Amino acid sequence: MTTSRPLGAVAVATAITLVLAACGANDQPATQAGSDKAERGGTLRILSDGQTLNYDPAKSSNLAITSLALVHRRLTGWLNKPGEQTKVVPDLADTGKTTDGGKTWTFKLQDGLKFSDGSPITSADVKWGIERSFAPAFSGGLGYHKQLLEGGGDYRGPFEGAELKSIETPDNTTITFHLARPYGDWPWVVSTPAFAPVPKGKGAEPDYGEHPVASGPYQITKYQKGVEAHLTRNTNWSTDKDQVRAGLPDEVVFQLGQDASVISQRLAADSGDDKFAFGSSFVSPAQLAQLSSNPSAKSRVVTSKSGALAYLSLNTTKAPFDNLKVRQAIQYAVDRTSFQIASAGNADLAGAVATTLITEGIEGREKFDLYPTQPAGEPEKAKKLLAEAGFPNGITGLDFLVQQGNNFPEKAQSLQASLAKAGIQATIRTVDGDSYQTETTGEKADYSLTLSSWQPDFPSANSNIQPLFASSEIGNGGYNVSRYRNPEVDKAIEEAQATVDPVEAGKKWAALDKKILGDAPIVPLIYTRNSFLHGSKVANFFIADFPAYPNYLQVGLTK
Repeated sequence: MTTSRPLGAVAVATAITLVLAACGANDQPATQAGSDKAERGGTLRILSDGQTLNYDPAKSSNLAITSLALVHRRLTGWLNKPGEQTKVVPDLADTGKTTDGGKTWTFKLQDGLKFSDGSPITSADVKWGIERSFAPAFSGGLGYHKQLLEGGGDYRGPFEGAELKSIETPDNTTITFHLARPYGDWPWVVSTPAFAPVPKGKGAEPDYGEHPVASGPYQITKYQKGVEAHLTRNTNWSTDKDQVRAGLPDEVVFQLGQDASVISQRLAADSGDDKFAFGSSFVSPAQLAQLSSNPSAKSRVVTSKSGALAYLSLNTTKAPFDNLKVRQAIQYAVDRTSFQIASAGNADLAGAVATTLITEGIEGREKFDLYPTQPAGEPEKAKKLLAEAGFPNGITGLDFLVQQGNNFPEKAQSLQASLAKAGIQATIRTVDGDSYQTETTGEKADYSLTLSSWQPDFPSANSNIQPLFASSEIGNGGYNVSRYRNPEVDKAIEEAQATVDPVEAGKKWAALDKKILGDAPIVPLIYTRNSFLHGSKVANFFIADFPAYPNYLQVGLTK
């Protein structure tokens, strides 16, 4: 899951559009830069506006190609390249086999794998790492596996002396998972952080993430919250046994607690150590406007082809959005062009107009548009549907819930204005991030509509659809914020999840995409784009079709 984070008010964004256009920033942004041949050696610096880095795999939601994977390997990994669909590939183990239609999965680890302390990595260490993720003290990471493994719903981790019997390790290189139901995407699930090995018996301390035992090309030698995380080579890692990590730099230093605007200024200046650095945070519209007058810096901006789905959620349990025709009216009322400008000051940089739930770069995605309309919306068509729904004079009193920061209020204002043209009056209610999370994922939902975004945790349409539209994800921390409930959809989701063949599964997910949008619980807005900036000595810095982030594992340096 992710949330888009561009900055800037609507009026400011409009001004930025003119600046970008004048400077040629409407040219197609690159998905790859620093393509000179990367060499082995040197110190790569990653500038972050975050205060912390979490290297405890049980607590992590990290993607398989970013910071956590520099230190921890998983059972499977991702192979991603620009212009190609991301593939699941072997990492510690092969990509798994099932002989009973996806309910039981067996993986075989490579021989000769070692931790950074020189001890062998065994299937028991992988099992222990997974079991740790069930302990309440180590919650917070991705948890797709917790309800899928037999007995997972009642298991509370290994520190109370119990093991999870649905994970079997008959020998040091074999691990078998018994699932509660067939699940075709299990090879993707085992690429999530909890499937990183932790030496059996270790990791009971709450600060394990500050000094974990590494299985990847780097180990943490120094960690200071708000200052830095210093990674040096794990000499027991071998490139011969790892096809997803290049392991090129000798050291990787994360500089934490940096101001995002200062990061861009430093990288644009391209002096000293910053030549060997990149920023982990998005480049904002205001920063892009400044960079467009700097040819050197502009050439070092890399922008994703696509990304998260930004969407407007309609609370289907609350009037008037319990009425299908009202929900359909919203589809036509929304002005996506103004939303693009509010998001990034520029339609191209903001991302393409979205018409599907399944995001670009995901296998099985089919292009369609159930509500063809002008990008600026069609308020008269919306008014007609409202009249048919029994609201000939429009709708008033809608509660539009928005979280603070990251330009969400300004983006909501653009939607509020377009709804008003169709006779739909909404009042924006802004809350802090914690309050937003509590209200949208809790048991009670008083809002009428809310602005959200979502990028899958792994490249499968399953991760586009199930978390947002299965009724099991309403409340209790789930992300079905439209409160959409359809028993037929729930059944179809389980059938698609149980399909092992990815082509057949893709067809089922595409059919679900259309069925759900036919019920109009959300309004797809745009497929967001992310821009990143790097120094002139950073090489092989690219963003593939999925995910919309640089592949940290392939980045190297030039002299």
